[in-house]
Amino acid sequence: MRSHVHLSTQDLTKGYETGPVVDGITLTVSAGQRLGVIGENGRGKTTLLRLLAGDLAPDGGTITRHGSLSLVRQEMSFHDSETVGDLLSEALRGSRRALSELDSAAEPFDEQRYARALAHAEEIEAWDAERRARIALAALDADHAEDTPLGQLSAGQRYRVRLACLLAERADLLLLDEPTNHLDAGALAFLTERLRQHHGVVVLVSHDRALLDDVCTQLLDLDPSPDGEVHLHGGGYRAFREAKLAERRRWEQRFAQEEAAHDELAGKVERARARLQDGWRPPKGAAKHKRSTRVANRVRTVARRLDELDDQRVAAPPPPLRFTPPELAASGELLHATALTVPGRLALTEPISLGAGERLLITGPNGAGKSTLLNVLAGRLPPATGTVSHAGQVGLLAQESAFEDEDATAVRLCPRVEELGLLGGQALTRPVGRLSTGQRRRLELAILLSRGPHVLLLDEPTNHLSIALVDELTEALRGTRAAVAVATHDRQMRTDFASWRSVTLKSASRSHESSVASEEGLLPSTGRCAR
Repeated sequence: MRSHVHLSTQDLTKGYETGPVVDGITLTVSAGQRLGVIGENGRGKTTLLRLLAGDLAPDGGTITRHGSLSLVRQEMSFHDSETVGDLLSEALRGSRRALSELDSAAEPFDEQRYARALAHAEEIEAWDAERRARIALAALDADHAEDTPLGQLSAGQRYRVRLACLLAERADLLLLDEPTNHLDAGALAFLTERLRQHHGVVVLVSHDRALLDDVCTQLLDLDPSPDGEVHLHGGGYRAFREAKLAERRRWEQRFAQEEAAHDELAGKVERARARLQDGWRPPKGAAKHKRSTRVANRVRTVARRLDELDDQRVAAPPPPLRFTPPELAASGELLHATALTVPGRLALTEPISLGAGERLLITGPNGAGKSTLLNVLAGRLPPATGTVSHAGQVGLLAQESAFEDEDATAVRLCPRVEELGLLGGQALTRPVGRLSTGQRRRLELAILLSRGPHVLLLDEPTNHLSIALVDELTEALRGTRAAVAVATHDRQMRTDFASWRSVTLKSASRSHESSVASEEGLLPSTGRCAR
């Protein structure tokens, strides 16, 4: 354990033209602690990670880092000339440099320099770095040839290569933004164990409820609270969720009580003032001066109590976004597919039929062809053998969002997005290119549902969505009359859909994987939704 490793902030603030996103956050995370950052889409989770990593400059406050740092982003940029080997070399650079320094200090021998180099190499476990990288690449299904261009890999494959390299690097401060989006069950188990064993600090943003429960020692909640502050919670996500629901009920009750008390006092003040203005006179039997003074004092006393109540009143609980799925009318058999093949990508040996209200869970490891199958079922990719027939409109939600017009606003692309409870407030009129990744995912879901599909094909639908929306989407899929097919690695969603009919795909030949263009790239989200 490297006890000196820690990450801390004091009054950290970052805002954009619409106002603060990260507002006055103070926290300390020490070696051995694993902090989960949660909140609705657009609450600033990714912004906070980028601030912690030094990728963004704060508007105010301070950040203190002790230890080496790595940031695993949701989306990975790359150059056309980059290869898998380039990422691997970058990750191993520190270990290789440490070993080179040790060799240099030994010939000719410099005792002090050698001692420093040896201590550093031992601290970062430099001799084990190559082995760690090979294990991580294999465990994450990312062991492609080093000369493989990154552009020939899918978005998920590139992500897993990058994640494996950073896990092998073993930085002291490890920051991860939605690390489970492209991982199958085996890779999830490997990641979970590595994070639990990490010697330093872990800060992760995730919608994966199982990962939050299994890994995190604390949770940082960025959603609104009664006192306007962000709060740390001990324990896993399930305990936090119960506490959060109870807090919301108390907040709503307190606000209602204070509203009633305010209205009552305000009424007393107005009635008392009105009586004075109307020339009201108290009963006879007391001095006129004393009677008028007594009445004015009462008005001032009630008004003072009203001011005190206003100063202490809790803010109104902001109404949360509530997903309101549309009614999707459907009847009869809607989709039928025979056995299907796409060389190197898919081998479906059994037919698939989906009627109104029927549900199918598609499972299998990375590379088994789940995305390819959904592409074929949607009619966006022709199979080499087999046929697919539709008796209704088919809608496909791809793994990643893509919009042709990044300057278009969300409400222009989908006028029903607010009605569906998927976006609200300033996000409605913000250009798509300036929405968070999660907000873009919400918009894509709104566009899909607004078209009224009879068949819903969903590829990793939990990617980038908040936990609350994942729960609401789960309930909606259980109750819709549309036919539904879902491919997901999300462990909680798979548990929730365990009673569904399922089809399990086996891995396609790895020899073809590096030549497969991004399956996600086949599915751009363009056009407008139905009004």
